[in-house]
Amino acid sequence: MTHALLVIDLQNDFCPGGALAVAGGDEIVHGINAAMNDFDAVILTQDWHPAGHSSFASTHDADPMSMTEMPYGTQVLWPDHCIQGSVGAQFHANLQTDRADLIIRKGYNPAIDSYSAFFENDKTTPTGLEGYLRTRGIDTLTLVGLATDYCVNYSAVDAATSGFKVIVRTDLCRAINFDGSLASATAGMQKSGVRLL
Repeated sequence: MTHALLVIDLQNDFCPGGALAVAGGDEIVHGINAAMNDFDAVILTQDWHPAGHSSFASTHDADPMSMTEMPYGTQVLWPDHCIQGSVGAQFHANLQTDRADLIIRKGYNPAIDSYSAFFENDKTTPTGLEGYLRTRGIDTLTLVGLATDYCVNYSAVDAATSGFKVIVRTDLCRAINFDGSLASATAGMQKSGVRLL
């Protein structure tokens, strides 16, 4: 068994003071750094949107956190966040990024949002992560990071559906919990066979 730690979107814009801050998002950095040495590989994901991304409320002249329909389904319209090259898109300053074997960027296609580390939100366009894991012989993933109910959830479910053994360390995640999203994400992960620790 080869076991990788997948650190989801531990970026400034998702931490307190950021454009799409998750409460307590910075509290998990130390614990994640400490966990890195327990794994055969460490992979970081980085939300990486071009300015004017189709998932931004400002692009639609709409209120942040309102909903719209996209060709691939219902989409939350977010505040502008994690814009390529911005301070907000950078990893949290205390995260040990040097330990990462791979950094995978997502959300860079202006027409499709991407919560999952495996697929864009159309559920068919792959990021390439699965191929990387298979060629490295990695079969087990532990996920940590931000946010539990969105990018961690989507990544965990896609990993489990793709045949990986998946664990989510809930103590090393934080949630947005918008409109009951945490309860529904938790149920969905468990139904997909994800182990919540």
